[in-house]
Amino acid sequence: MEEAVAGVGEPGVAGDIVYRLARPEDSEPIERLDGSFTTDSVFEVTATGEGFRIRETPVDPPIDKVFPDEEDSGDEEDDPGLTRTVVAFDGKELCGFVETAFSPWNGRLTISDIEVAPEWRGKGVGRTLMRHALDFARECGAGHVWLEVSNINAPAIRAYLRMGFVFCGLDTSLYEGTRSAGEQALFMSRQVR
Repeated sequence: MEEAVAGVGEPGVAGDIVYRLARPEDSEPIERLDGSFTTDSVFEVTATGEGFRIRETPVDPPIDKVFPDEEDSGDEEDDPGLTRTVVAFDGKELCGFVETAFSPWNGRLTISDIEVAPEWRGKGVGRTLMRHALDFARECGAGHVWLEVSNINAPAIRAYLRMGFVFCGLDTSLYEGTRSAGEQALFMSRQVR
């Protein structure tokens, strides 16, 4: 039996999208989902005498970012009750997903990954997936939701800002030694109401 998650038929979402908890058979479509993006601006991080300045800056030519396949990091939460993945399907087509993990020690729900297929962007899928993450945060008693995003992913940063997230930190060396070297990690959070 298919377990639906609240939010089915969300206004502004194209098609008959079903939001539900992920199943084992969803692993392959999740791995194949195209999370790439193109942006004509980045959030530039500049060190100052007092800290850092973050500002959106145009880039020409636009940046096309394709993420490499992820390797299993082995740092999954041991308690499956503290993690949740919600998927969005239109028929058999995966429109997007959000993976979350709750940390009881600091009351934080971390968005481990959120991706929307290119053809479904701008149609409310990401916003609805984020609403499911926030619902899970409330269920867990989380005080805030936290995520990490590359400074060059301006489309995602702008979306997170519209969803009520604010900058709460950065790491200028997180991606050193990876294919994303030179980018900076921006941390964003949102209080749970």
